[in-house]
Amino acid sequence: MQRRDVLKLMGVGTLAGAMSSLATAQESDAEHMEHMTAPNGAGYYRFALGDASIVVLSDGQGVGGTTLPNWGANPDRQEVYTETLKTYHAPVEPAINNFNPMLVDMGGHKLLVDTGLGNSGNPATGQLLKHLAHAGYHPDDINTVFITHGHPDHIQGLTDGALENFPNAELLMGETEFNFWASQAEPSAAVQNNLIALKDRFKLISAGDEIISGVSAVATPGHTVGHMSVLVSSGDKALMHLGDAGGHFLLSLRHPENYLRFDSDKELVVKTRGELFARASQENLLVVGYHFPWPAVGYIHPWQDAYEFIPAFWTWS
Repeated sequence: MQRRDVLKLMGVGTLAGAMSSLATAQESDAEHMEHMTAPNGAGYYRFALGDASIVVLSDGQGVGGTTLPNWGANPDRQEVYTETLKTYHAPVEPAINNFNPMLVDMGGHKLLVDTGLGNSGNPATGQLLKHLAHAGYHPDDINTVFITHGHPDHIQGLTDGALENFPNAELLMGETEFNFWASQAEPSAAVQNNLIALKDRFKLISAGDEIISGVSAVATPGHTVGHMSVLVSSGDKALMHLGDAGGHFLLSLRHPENYLRFDSDKELVVKTRGELFARASQENLLVVGYHFPWPAVGYIHPWQDAYEFIPAFWTWS
């Protein structure tokens, strides 16, 4: 073989190798970008509470709009609230809103607290069933569903069109709350499809009633007329899912006068939150906030003349 032929072959081989490396690099970049755009985590956070297993389930996250005045509607406190959000590096705009239903697994009985937004058309939400599967559960496994209140982001996951998502579950809700929404002259589609259409499936309860063994309903009105939170007790441990009675994880705790734009009774909700935060602090309750930052588990501690939310220490097992 002549020298020029050897050089030609070397050139072709070098070019082929370079092209192969480039193709591999492009595939690697594509895979990297795919991973970079995938959501963090598997959408659930499991931990023990006495003999119970608690699973916080993300229904997703909404991003858009502004934090104020939605999460702090007091007209004379907008500058103060803005400063608080900025001081603690909390988003002002766009607003970031989490949706955190919760599963209580007592072994023989599985209770789901709230159901998320369901098929609302927003691909970033309605993730409950997917994340339930990630945690090792099927909708048919759920024995009881408790609804804290009738806002769409808590009830729409009950159904998927005309199909019920939890066909084996007993449905529970506070009597005052259910009757308020069911008696509307022009109920929303969310209420019509997920409450009124399922009215024969609902068992209506009162504050203090047992939801299942070890779990009771707690009256926390103000956000809505009959809003209820959920108290879970197992052994010497206790946890309260605040529902929306917790408000904003920062503004509602640091500023006792704070109310949300979507609170129905501003004076009552301020009173309720004050009492709720005091109880959680005094009894050292673990709490879960429906709209708190993921995974939304922590404690309420006194802070000056108000309170603060302290996230619980993350555990992997």
